[in-house]
Amino acid sequence: MKKLLLIVPLLVGLPHFKAQNKNNNKQQIKVMQAPKATKIPKKLTIHNDTRVDNYYWLNDRENPKVITYLEEENAYTREQMKSTEKLQKELFAEMKGRIKEDDETAPYKFNHYWYIIRYIKGGEYPVYVRKKESLEVEEEVMFDVNEMAKGYKFYQLGGISISPNNQLACFTVDTVGRRIYTIQVKDLTTGEIYSDILEKTTGNVVWANDNKTLFYSVQDSQTLRSSKIFRHTLGTSQKDDILIYEEVDETFTVSVAKTKSQQYIVITSGSTLSDEYRIIPANTPDAEWKVFQERERELEYSFDHFGDFFYILTNKDSSTNFKLMKTPVDKTGKENWVEVIPHREDVLLEGFELFKDYLVTEERKNGLTHIRIKSWDNSVNYELPFDEEVYTVGISINKDFETEMLRYRYTSMTTPWSDVYFNMKTREKTILKEQTVLGDFDKNNYITQRLWATARDGAKVPMSLVMRKDTTPSENTPLLLYGYGSYGYSMDPGFSSVLLSLLDRGFIYVIAHVRGGEDLGRPWYDNGKMLKKKNTFFDFIDCGKYLIDKNYTSSAHLYANGGSAGGLLMGAVVNYAPELFHGVVADVPFVDVVTTMLDESIPLTTGEYDEWGNPNEKEYYDYIKSYSPYDNVETKEYPNMLVITGLHDSQVQYWEPAKWVAKLRDMKTDNNILLLETNMDAGHGGASGRFESLKEVALEYAFYLLLEGKIQ
Repeated sequence: MKKLLLIVPLLVGLPHFKAQNKNNNKQQIKVMQAPKATKIPKKLTIHNDTRVDNYYWLNDRENPKVITYLEEENAYTREQMKSTEKLQKELFAEMKGRIKEDDETAPYKFNHYWYIIRYIKGGEYPVYVRKKESLEVEEEVMFDVNEMAKGYKFYQLGGISISPNNQLACFTVDTVGRRIYTIQVKDLTTGEIYSDILEKTTGNVVWANDNKTLFYSVQDSQTLRSSKIFRHTLGTSQKDDILIYEEVDETFTVSVAKTKSQQYIVITSGSTLSDEYRIIPANTPDAEWKVFQERERELEYSFDHFGDFFYILTNKDSSTNFKLMKTPVDKTGKENWVEVIPHREDVLLEGFELFKDYLVTEERKNGLTHIRIKSWDNSVNYELPFDEEVYTVGISINKDFETEMLRYRYTSMTTPWSDVYFNMKTREKTILKEQTVLGDFDKNNYITQRLWATARDGAKVPMSLVMRKDTTPSENTPLLLYGYGSYGYSMDPGFSSVLLSLLDRGFIYVIAHVRGGEDLGRPWYDNGKMLKKKNTFFDFIDCGKYLIDKNYTSSAHLYANGGSAGGLLMGAVVNYAPELFHGVVADVPFVDVVTTMLDESIPLTTGEYDEWGNPNEKEYYDYIKSYSPYDNVETKEYPNMLVITGLHDSQVQYWEPAKWVAKLRDMKTDNNILLLETNMDAGHGGASGRFESLKEVALEYAFYLLLEGKIQ
């Protein structure tokens, strides 16, 4: 489950190979004895309905037999993929070779310092540096994560928060991959690490303006639901920290933040359909917290501060696609909110940025992102123009109110990411940095298109396509179709150098913007969740059929990929339409939906009743059970499948894909390949490190290429 998006990283290099037919492809896969999990029936009864789970026992990472089984599956995967070992190394070398090792991010300025993230040659992790006032002065190394990560199999620096006086830095570390962070404090002038150690936190931490008070969030030790906000004073023990707020509603999670103005500290308490905020002045950390607007069912809002007003993005008054309102800082209740930008039926208002003279908004229309710039005096009102048919643009880091310069990021499936400074007055733009792609990459060798498939209920589903110009779509052309479709996350088309390794081998890559995402506005999301969740699955299937009907590919060469909730999508479509796909890769797939959503001890379950429905209610139980991939495995043929998971995954527990694979092995009637790969040292996001994760991508791409017969 659950809220991490795993697009297959997009990928040059080797010549095109002629694809073989589907039957010949199967002959290349070595036949050996697959692991067979022991069946230990467990009856699960609710609503007078009993399900029998033969593999429930895999839900115990402390059981040596479970670990042994996972290791046997890994050994089987290595053996089955042995013929691709050389190719995997080539793919890894290609992908790594396109990435500039000694690289750095475009600098941004905040509170007198320029901040930069650098990467050094041979380093797996970033180096965080800063320069005072000018980019010409000597840099100050704040954190070299390469040094910090030595001796760890997994290491993630979760975040850095600089004190208002610029002297201290909070930093958060996870060494397991379960997204449980330890917070520490470093003196940036002396290098001293303070004795303050805040353990078992979410990694979310904010400074008050006194430079000695911290606010941080803590999750429940079992469910990992972020539920408490504590206040910590430097130099004291964590056991003496003061509990500021506890969220008792199990469908809500909490976090803490600061407004752009740095004048308010904000506690966010949010669920899928409702928000509530508490604020105090950042100068008085011991002040009494004030509720901004009490929570109401289906009232969503967020805000930022500028001058005498709070500016509020909200769906108030049934504004499905959201609108912008404002309210005086001393009158925050909704009865005081005044409209700034009205609701529009055809435009989703996704975000905004406040400047002294300008209001900048992020909008979405017809599946594409837009940036609109409007002056407060109404003398200026225009939209940034972009030339490509399919692209993605979004507001970037903008810390300064007193500027005419907007910073944004732009990309397309053929155009590397660019950080751009745009003068909102003169309309001149400066490229701060463009993603470097090493090797012989030439964007002119590739084309991107927008396609529209008609779903079975008449809905028009957009797709984003990229391929080489010299690739000719036909029934023999391999095509990888990616989908997600949950939580209202829009899968915007962007560039990734990784995907070139498939495109240059003749693949077409397509993103299906299925319902459940917010690609066509909030109604697109609403029509792909709860009791309409099957629209997500059928949209994806109908996109696949469209691509076959239009002769972009055929079922013998059509592949599918999705991760997390997109892994649920993969599990559902192979049950509904297994004949449509030649191969499927499911990353950290959420496939045991009924059991997970009935288990409130599992991380994130209670907070997602408004996404999937609460199966404690029979209507939702019956509906979820009707599509839950694990519950609907049948005695029939399935496509070739590779399933990836992580032992320490905090979002989708490893046993979901493990159980799914075990059941598929027992029931499927084909001789197609079925592989389970468990990273024993990682969680939901896979391996840590800048390049180590590319090995996982190389495995997945080698799987597709093996099925295509492109192994030499």
